[in-house]
Amino acid sequence: MSWFRKKVYPPFWESYTQCFKEKPNAEVENIRFVVFDTETTGLDIKKDRILSIGTIAVISNTLKVSDNLECYIKQDLYNIETVKIHGILKEGTINKITEKEAIIQFLEHIKNAVLVAHHAAFDVAMINQALKRLHLPKLKNKVLDTGHLFQKLKLDTSKKHFSLDQLTLLFNIPQHDRHTASGDAFITALLFVKLLGVLKKKNTVLSLAYLQRSNERIGHL
Repeated sequence: MSWFRKKVYPPFWESYTQCFKEKPNAEVENIRFVVFDTETTGLDIKKDRILSIGTIAVISNTLKVSDNLECYIKQDLYNIETVKIHGILKEGTINKITEKEAIIQFLEHIKNAVLVAHHAAFDVAMINQALKRLHLPKLKNKVLDTGHLFQKLKLDTSKKHFSLDQLTLLFNIPQHDRHTASGDAFITALLFVKLLGVLKKKNTVLSLAYLQRSNERIGHL
């Protein structure tokens, strides 16, 4: 009868899941959003690995600079061709931690926040693959995609997807530290706040359900 036994997860996962027992804030202004980005060895969800994770929290349309996470991960697999994009060397002087330690830090940081990313499906899927390697379930957090939010503005219906570079240029956001996880998280957070501002000016009722609504499912690659 051993197959009836409840699966036991490590304390850090149990602590993470306990956060979701708290009643979430109903007002968008009071929700803790965590904008995040991952730099990876490539774009293959199953084969590639996370090189670094960067986050910054947004509460009440304000970037909380002190509420952030930045970590770099030791690599067994490495794609030298991607170094010219993210600039992270396999060795170097940056302090690096194991993938497990990075995931623990990430879960402790995000708690039950609403996650935000640009083209979020990829970043969420990369985190979920790391969780799978640790024999853990997928992320429980609600997720918003700044690309989907931009589509709600209906400013340009000529194509379905817009890169972060295209939207930062459109909204006059400086591309400081582009292609680092922390830098891209910061840029995406600025974009997120601007998108919320424009949606508000359109007299849109900003509920989390409205912000989440999309034809695409996030994180199921």
